[in-house]
Amino acid sequence: MNRRSFIHTAASVSLLAQAPYILAQKPGRKWRIALIGSGWWGKNILKQALASGQCEVVALCDADSMALEVAVEQVNELSGDKPKRYKDYRELLEKEKPDIVIIATPDHWHALQTIAALKYGSHVFVEKPTGHTVNESRAMLKAAQDSGRVVQVGLHRRVGPHHVNAMKFLKSGAVGEVGMVRIFAHGGGGREQPQRNSEPPESLDWDLWCGPAPKRPFNGKLHPGGWRNFLDYANGTLGDWGVHWLDQVLMWTDEKYPKRVYSTGGRHIAGAAVLNDREQTSDAPDHQVAVYDFEKFTCVWEHRRFAENSAEKHKIGAYFYGTKGTLHIGWQDGWTFHPSRDSDKMLHEDSQLQQPDGHNLKILWDDFITAITDKKYPAAGIELAHRSSVLPLLGMISYKVGRSINWDGTKEQIIGDPSANALLSRPYRDPYTYPTV
Repeated sequence: MNRRSFIHTAASVSLLAQAPYILAQKPGRKWRIALIGSGWWGKNILKQALASGQCEVVALCDADSMALEVAVEQVNELSGDKPKRYKDYRELLEKEKPDIVIIATPDHWHALQTIAALKYGSHVFVEKPTGHTVNESRAMLKAAQDSGRVVQVGLHRRVGPHHVNAMKFLKSGAVGEVGMVRIFAHGGGGREQPQRNSEPPESLDWDLWCGPAPKRPFNGKLHPGGWRNFLDYANGTLGDWGVHWLDQVLMWTDEKYPKRVYSTGGRHIAGAAVLNDREQTSDAPDHQVAVYDFEKFTCVWEHRRFAENSAEKHKIGAYFYGTKGTLHIGWQDGWTFHPSRDSDKMLHEDSQLQQPDGHNLKILWDDFITAITDKKYPAAGIELAHRSSVLPLLGMISYKVGRSINWDGTKEQIIGDPSANALLSRPYRDPYTYPTV
């Protein structure tokens, strides 16, 4: 890593509007901010916070002291701030009590860290998905509601200009009556070869990194960066990419949840997962289909980590199939309406994305700060993000049990299937305690 580089509307009435704010912003005062998870993506978010001119970085936290050292130097060079270094987020929160906490750790840490930050009075910007399991996400939602603090989740496609405009077009009725949505993200790849386990780097506290999740042998496939395809720590491509596009579906529909979910897939190209004392591979599916049955439409998710998607015009995004045509909402390729009638003109809008990463973090961060200062509900607030995050988690439960599941979205329970319902939570490794609602 180059040590000199810094890589890089919803509800109208806020549930927080009546809550007392002990963190009032005084004129000329900067928000005291801390970052938990000081890797590449966390620093991308932090960069936007610093660019706003309203934040002072008081602390950084990471289980890897080398990553922490690099991040501290980069923050100092970018802003002149001299943040304190912490390995354990609990010590950071107790000593610093920051106004705002950014959480950009692997998914299995989101719940405990978010809940702890809220208990110390911090506003939270946490990466998506909310939790690693459904009941973690429920506990995060309850903690946020009890705290009166703002929690923004990193669903930046909610605020991207072409996404917002595509939603306006879709809701205008120009696509007609939509009966099916297909969402997808495909990539290249092939058979996965096992990699030998090794001792973790001296700079890394591997036991702390694993935290409440199972402690696997350290492996370079896992850290840094590969953890999303290990189901102990994340939920594969469905949990990573799928949550963004399922969120787009919930932005469109008035329905808050599906009534039934079925998912299938496997590792037919990557090969069987390997885990032993000598070596390991990832264990997430290399392809997967998840079907979400809503009352008025069907939504189908699909991904492949092989074969790319060159046979189709669009490789990533969402197709909304309506009686007047098909709307594609994409990423780098903006949105495009393909009318049913040949005589009608195709409509298109290019994307407007921040570079070099191709996302809209600045807009989402600015919305977060506005929500705090004006006591408004944020664009990707925890209530909305919880519903969107639950959907890929339900897809993974169906994939694991090998059958469809019926979902009671009001009670947030799987109906008539105790073994599937048990997977709404998971055991935590000692000495960690699973959060409860």
